[in-house]
Amino acid sequence: MKAILRVIVRFLRRMQPVDKYVLWCVLVLSAVGIMAVYSAVGFLAEVKAGGDTELFLMRHVIRVGLALAGLWAFSYVDYHKLARWGRPLLIGSLLLLVLVRIFGFTYGGATRAFHLGPLSIQPSDVAKIALVLYVAVLLVRKQAYITSVARAVVPIQFWIFLTILFIGLEDLSTAALAFAVMVLMCFVGRMKLGHFAGLGLVTAALAVLMLIGSPNRAQRVESYLGLNIFPGTEIEEALDTQAEGYQARQARIALAMGELTGVGPGKSVQRDFLPAPYNDFIFAIIAEEYGLLGALALLGLFVLVLLRGFLRIARQAPDPLGLFLAVGFTSLLVLYSFVHAGVAVGILPVTGLPLPMVSYGGTSMVAAGVMVGILLNISRQIRR
Repeated sequence: MKAILRVIVRFLRRMQPVDKYVLWCVLVLSAVGIMAVYSAVGFLAEVKAGGDTELFLMRHVIRVGLALAGLWAFSYVDYHKLARWGRPLLIGSLLLLVLVRIFGFTYGGATRAFHLGPLSIQPSDVAKIALVLYVAVLLVRKQAYITSVARAVVPIQFWIFLTILFIGLEDLSTAALAFAVMVLMCFVGRMKLGHFAGLGLVTAALAVLMLIGSPNRAQRVESYLGLNIFPGTEIEEALDTQAEGYQARQARIALAMGELTGVGPGKSVQRDFLPAPYNDFIFAIIAEEYGLLGALALLGLFVLVLLRGFLRIARQAPDPLGLFLAVGFTSLLVLYSFVHAGVAVGILPVTGLPLPMVSYGGTSMVAAGVMVGILLNISRQIRR
């Protein structure tokens, strides 16, 4: 234990010039995630490893370590140099999104990842980082004529639409969040919101078509609304509490059982009933074990990241590129957390989005670490 504390202290000393509030929030979230995953992974361990929960715990700890290593590395990589690779990285991620449709494996009714040796890569996590990088570069380059439709609006929206389309083919919820972040970045970049009217209508129409073409997605929306609105689905399926509505119902039971202070660490009951309690519904497990107070404290950490990311790092960024990157990555991290929590409490339909730095995951965990690392690098370069 003392050796681990020495490593943490040494790590914090080396990271001293960066925004300490964001750094501490991420470290606390990682620690909470390790405890919550260890508690929630019991059923998965029983099915796939004969009850060896330590095996999955070590996997998660290794992934957290990789995420923190990425955080540390990218906090030292000058974001100006990194932004130069925005376009090649975006093109590469679009290529990966095409390849995953061909060579990827299907899990939970969606083909979102493919195996690369012992690792599984989810290209949408790479694509959203690359999109923020390249759109930030374009906003800087085109500031002098940012309201020009032909010279600025169309080129920027072309890359946004293309990336959102490829992500949305298999991951509609990630595509929706990425689109919302792009609109916010462009608004901060002085682009008129009216310019997004046409793109918004086209994107909404494509989203409806994707819902119609995917019965699983359509049933999730219908279960949330309690209505049968898509062709090819039945009203009985939409209202069946053992079908798509099962997950949301079990999550709400977990929240109710937690009450104010929770049932205690490691004493969750709903982890045996919730599908993917270690990932998609980790917030529900935390709310059950630590109660309403613990859940609000967890969300408070993300709110603090939001405030520091917007009001300090973005506001005091040394240049417009740092401003746009800080807005983009802060928004991605916080929106993911709010949507994840919204699904658990039942105010949003089931999406399958992880809780950044907390949920059990591979690519998503490392991607969150990289985004935080870039944020910290911007904070490192703030002129004092």
